[in-house]
Amino acid sequence: MHRPPSRLETPAWFTGDDSTLNVALVYPMQGPAGIFGPACVSCARLAAEEVNKAGGVLGRELRLLEVDGGAEPRRVARDVEALVAAGAVQGVTGWHISSVRQAVAPRVAHRVPYVYTALYEGGERTEGVFMTSETPAWQLLPAMRLIAEARGVRRWFIVGNNYVWPRHTARAARRYARHSHGGAVCGEAYLPLGTDDFGGVLRRIEQADADAVLMLLVGSDAVRFNRAFAASGLDQRCLRLSTLMDENMLMASGAEATADLFSTAGFFASLANQDTLDFHGQYAGRFGIEAPAPGSLGESCYEGVLLLAALVERARTLDVTAIGAAADTVSYEGPRGLLRLRERHVRQRIYLAEADGLDFNVLAQLSAPYDLS
Repeated sequence: MHRPPSRLETPAWFTGDDSTLNVALVYPMQGPAGIFGPACVSCARLAAEEVNKAGGVLGRELRLLEVDGGAEPRRVARDVEALVAAGAVQGVTGWHISSVRQAVAPRVAHRVPYVYTALYEGGERTEGVFMTSETPAWQLLPAMRLIAEARGVRRWFIVGNNYVWPRHTARAARRYARHSHGGAVCGEAYLPLGTDDFGGVLRRIEQADADAVLMLLVGSDAVRFNRAFAASGLDQRCLRLSTLMDENMLMASGAEATADLFSTAGFFASLANQDTLDFHGQYAGRFGIEAPAPGSLGESCYEGVLLLAALVERARTLDVTAIGAAADTVSYEGPRGLLRLRERHVRQRIYLAEADGLDFNVLAQLSAPYDLS
């Protein structure tokens, strides 16, 4: 696993001259999300190399400066703001939790384009911020409806980390449960990032007689929960649905801990379409077959680099206002096919998959959401 530096150091080659477009890649090098940090940086590097092979951005070489997005949010925001203020970077992208995004966006989004690649709770309206990944209305709502119909789920128990993404997503899930064949949320538990004792939560799930657990846990927290859940025997009576579960987390959980576990995302490594196969070939050719699995979380960083390049190319400038004005005309093509922006969010296909040991079996493409207000 990557180890965080003692302090942020800007490489000597980040001179801020006109020959390069320097981008801060903010991804987790520590903490619960550090489990997929290596995939994030590998995918972003692959995208940057491909952009440069195609001529760069406005004729400039795109270079990445890695920033530890797993540190305390205010520290991350200070580090990124310092780079922007010094002219060391002209853009920001990467996967990091919503608490980090909320700290970073007000400090930098009005100065440089900021492409946020993590699935999140929705509602981000800061000018200069562009989102590539899933929101609850497009991801969670149709997944809950499909599972409720197929498996007769009526009683949902929510287990999440205690910060903005799980809390806000749970608020939506309560509403979605009512519109999923008359279901309801029968209990909720929120735990600090880095939790390793789930005994009390498992007892509450059993006592609530839940049909399904909605997992809103990050990285290694979700891994430890999966193991504890299976060890308690709850996997024999209660399914799990996660909106943040990739192949690296499955492998860390172990095949014996993934029975009746479902995930919903815009990308799965097992999707057998040409775009996905091409991406896997390029990734394996560059990093080898032993490299970290490029699941949905790592793949999002690949798209973050592509979208940032496409935004700047379309606007023909680094001016944030001009980039925002042109954003709804921007498209890019990657592992998820041809994608377009609408209101600074990427519109995409989202799937429901079931864990099959250490891999995912994609079951269905989910229907687009509708208004439940």
